[in-house]
Amino acid sequence: MNMFEREHGIIVACDVAIEKLEELVEKTYGIEGIVGYKIGANLAIEYGLKNIANEIKKYGLPIIYDHQKAGTDIPRMGEIFAKACKSAGMNAVIIFPQAGPNSEVAFIEAIKKYGMTPMVGGEMTHEAYLMEGGGFIRDDAPGEIYQIAVRNGVDYFILPGNKEEAIKKYHLLIANMMNEPKYCMPGIGKQGGEIERAFSILRGYNAYAIIGSSIYNSRDIEKSAKKFAEEAMKFE
Repeated sequence: MNMFEREHGIIVACDVAIEKLEELVEKTYGIEGIVGYKIGANLAIEYGLKNIANEIKKYGLPIIYDHQKAGTDIPRMGEIFAKACKSAGMNAVIIFPQAGPNSEVAFIEAIKKYGMTPMVGGEMTHEAYLMEGGGFIRDDAPGEIYQIAVRNGVDYFILPGNKEEAIKKYHLLIANMMNEPKYCMPGIGKQGGEIERAFSILRGYNAYAIIGSSIYNSRDIEKSAKKFAEEAMKFE
């Protein structure tokens, strides 16, 4: 089941002060190809997740919470976390379950139990994340995270939109395990990723770019959002 109205589009990352949030949503929600909004932990901590959701939900598009990074706690915290997200009005939750397979499964199950959509990420957009690049995370860990997600009924996967080889690798892995995976990708825009290149790799599959500062820091929010949305809609 697709939680978005379209098979391709833009999820707007709302990493702004609450005073600018309504302006951002007001100027973008009606644009064809804008499919939802992502709320980050910083905004939630400062203003309260439920308050943020109340500013957005009246516009009728799905709200995704990105706790940055959820799923890194002990397994039993998944239930408490998911209940809080549901109470705040979230439609979907992003997790990067680096705490191990038991935590991953527990968070996925809890998110689904409360009627939300789990979105699972394994590799982030920045360098020095995996051990091969100087990071802490084992090189094959993201692949294992995605495999566990597939086996536990996850449909949406977070891929690094600015790492084309990673997109290819994880798409091949995931698509060999299930029929209709759906992909959401940060890293497009200021971090160097491009919709045309990332979506082309995933042609024939649902793909959504998560874009923040390239929209909300632009001189013309509506114009920038339309530009990205039109690029995404070419793949419909």
